[in-house]
Amino acid sequence: MNDLRDQTGALSQARSTASVFMQQVYLWMTAALGVTAIAAYAMATSPALLQFFFGNSLMPILTMVAIFGLVIYLSAAMPRLSAGAATGFFMLYAALMGVLLGPVLLVYTQSSVSQAFVVTAGMFGGMSLFGTVTRRDLTGMGSFLIMGLWGIILASIVNIFLRNSAMDFAISVIGVLVFAGLTAYDTQKLRAMGESAPLDDSLAIRRGAILGALTLYLDFVNMFLMLLRLFGNRD
Repeated sequence: MNDLRDQTGALSQARSTASVFMQQVYLWMTAALGVTAIAAYAMATSPALLQFFFGNSLMPILTMVAIFGLVIYLSAAMPRLSAGAATGFFMLYAALMGVLLGPVLLVYTQSSVSQAFVVTAGMFGGMSLFGTVTRRDLTGMGSFLIMGLWGIILASIVNIFLRNSAMDFAISVIGVLVFAGLTAYDTQKLRAMGESAPLDDSLAIRRGAILGALTLYLDFVNMFLMLLRLFGNRD
C-alpha cells in the first residue's frame, strides 16, 4: 500500500513539474513571437530600414548566417549560459527572424498574413494539445518527420534553381504536414523532459524552457510560412 502511495505521489509530482515547465516554455515562445512580430512590423513599415536592408546585398545573407549561428550556439551552449544570456540570445534570435520576415510579409496582403497566422495558431494549438494528451509514443513518428524535414530543405534548395510552381506547391503542402506533426512530437518530448526536470533548480528550468520554446517557435514560424505560401494572396 505504501509503495502504491509513493508511486502515486511521484507521478503527481512529475505531472506538476511538467506543467510548470511547459507553462514557461509557452510563455517564452509567446514572448519570442511578440518580438518577431514587432521587428517584422518595424521592417515592413520603415522605408529607411528596408533601404538599409536591401541596399547592401550582404545584409540578408549576414542576417541568415546570424540566425543559423544563433540556433546552433543556443543548442550547444545552453547548459553553460546564465539565465540573462540565454534570454538575451533567444530574444536576439527572435528579433533577427522578424528582420528577415518583414520584407517577406510585404509580398502578401495584410488579410492573407492575418488569416495565415490565425490558422497557424489553431493548428499549432490543436497539435500541441494532441502531443500533450495522447498516450501513444510519437518517437517513431518524430524520426520519420525529421527525415521529411531534411527532404523539404533539399527540395527547396533544388527548386530555387528550377522555379517549378508545382514543386513549390508540393513542398508547401508537405511542409504544413511535417511541421504540424513536429509540433505534436516536440510537445510530447518536452513534456517528458519537464517531468524529470529539477523543480528546485530554477536556472535549469529556465534554460530548458528557453530551449523548448525555441523548438516550438521554429515549428510555429515554419508552419506559418508554409501556409502563407499555400493560401496567401500576393500584394
